[in-house]
Amino acid sequence: MTSAAGSPPGSQRVAGYAVQTAVGLCLAGLIVSAWIVTHVAGVFLFRFDRDSPALVALLLPLQCWLSVGLFIVAHDAMHGSLAPFRPRLNRAIGRVCLALYSGFSYDRLVAKHFDHHRHAGTDRDPDFHAGAPRGFWPWYLIFFRRYFGWREFAVLSGLLALYLGLLRVPVANALVFWALPAILSSLQLFYFGTYLPHRHEDEPFTDRHNARSSGFSWPVSLLTCFHFGYHHEHHDRPDVPWWRLPHRRARA
Repeated sequence: MTSAAGSPPGSQRVAGYAVQTAVGLCLAGLIVSAWIVTHVAGVFLFRFDRDSPALVALLLPLQCWLSVGLFIVAHDAMHGSLAPFRPRLNRAIGRVCLALYSGFSYDRLVAKHFDHHRHAGTDRDPDFHAGAPRGFWPWYLIFFRRYFGWREFAVLSGLLALYLGLLRVPVANALVFWALPAILSSLQLFYFGTYLPHRHEDEPFTDRHNARSSGFSWPVSLLTCFHFGYHHEHHDRPDVPWWRLPHRRARA
């Protein structure tokens, strides 16, 4: 990240990046910590024969939302907007978040994600289904196959064997509080963060980004996809972190 002239940022901009790093790391810490707490509570402590079903209605959507948050934090790390000018820290946090999320390879996703930005909405975009630009399920299935491969399957299978075999986690707990949030959060991420912003509609896209933003209010935007629905703003300024996208949207 340099100025338009290519020189290092001035002192005022450096101070702004320091604030961005501090806020980003605090929010990332909260999301990761909350995910771990809810994961442990659901998988290891919840008992279906003892605890209230209302607790499932609380923990399941919360765990799903926090899983989306893990991915969004890793996404900011890919763009260097989590901790500007700290590539090692970005990589470390991104790898942890994606490992917790679903055993994904951070380095593999970085390459695919930058291909998405370079070729958004074209047949060279790994996040786009050129053959079904309006079809949700065909697009989701090809999206899922492109990102969830044998490596991810092996990692999750090993963890599942560890949970069920060595740690004696009940099968119902693993399914409801680990597998189900992972699946639902992938649908949530895809629908609000990829499908809605990039699907073809009767009205054409406004520019080369081939992306549009949701008209959601701030609370709804946060709950749906950590403001990733403000997607045109993200493609226009990928250096802006997720928590600043509403401000960017308001300015636009």
